[in-house]
Amino acid sequence: MKTLANIFLGFFIFEGIVAAPTIDTLTYDSDLYGIILGESDNLFDHIENEQSAQAETEVGTILPFVTQDSYSSAPLTEEPEEEASTPKLIDGSSPLGSGVLGPQTHDGLPTCLLCTCLGTTVYCDDHELDAIPPLPKKTTYFYSRYNRIKKINKNDFANLNNLKRIDLTENFISEIDEDAFRRLPQLQELVLRDNRIRQLPELPVTLTFIDISNNRLGRKGIRTEAFKDMIDLQHLYITDNNLDHIPLPLPESLQALHLQNNNIQEMHEDTFCKMKDITYVRRALEDIRLDGNPINLSKTPHAYMCLPRLPIGSLS
Repeated sequence: MKTLANIFLGFFIFEGIVAAPTIDTLTYDSDLYGIILGESDNLFDHIENEQSAQAETEVGTILPFVTQDSYSSAPLTEEPEEEASTPKLIDGSSPLGSGVLGPQTHDGLPTCLLCTCLGTTVYCDDHELDAIPPLPKKTTYFYSRYNRIKKINKNDFANLNNLKRIDLTENFISEIDEDAFRRLPQLQELVLRDNRIRQLPELPVTLTFIDISNNRLGRKGIRTEAFKDMIDLQHLYITDNNLDHIPLPLPESLQALHLQNNNIQEMHEDTFCKMKDITYVRRALEDIRLDGNPINLSKTPHAYMCLPRLPIGSLS
């Protein structure tokens, strides 16, 4: 009976041993060898701290790698700030001085400070100027309207090889030097209306537009054949000048001729047409103004046969 009880007890102990969980062998790190057994309560805290530090180290090494994959490996450079877009001032090279504000005027101020320079255009309107200021060498368009300019001198436009337009409307100009405009190779438009001009100087043949209305040219203010060689002239305005004749010959390129409010009393039959060539047609000249003159257009009907339109003026 006792033997049977020992066998049963042994079998029960064996079952307990087999069912008990196995304990994994603990592998010690070399950093833990110095830990005293009594301080084993802090072992797991130390292990957790070490694992946490290792995790942070791994994250720290991975993040730059991800960043490097996400962006270009080229070194970052600071981009220069864009300059504010401002109108460029005209080049002011001139015998009288130079600079971004133009040459110096006789009053000691730069032209582009006294006037307004935009690109290659100079605006000097309504500044009470009594003389043309020195202009930057690259000036293309010059406006000096509503001032007190009395004379245009020989060197006012000297060396301005790019100048295409001069507008001196409503000044007090009564005298123009003979060479004031002749040495301008690119001049196309000349506006001298509303002044006191008595004599028109020699003009460059490059002109396409001339307006000298409301001056005092009279009988002798325009030289003989003044417009003959202007093969590109399209608009010629000479109103209100006390003219007593039409300035001939007129270039074939002419499209508009305004002579109203003068003292023109007669017109020849070959003023616009060619009486010896009845087939001649002058298609370009479509705008002729002769109203306000003491001339009867009905007396010279053959003078308009070659024109696309009749002149405007009195027919009686």
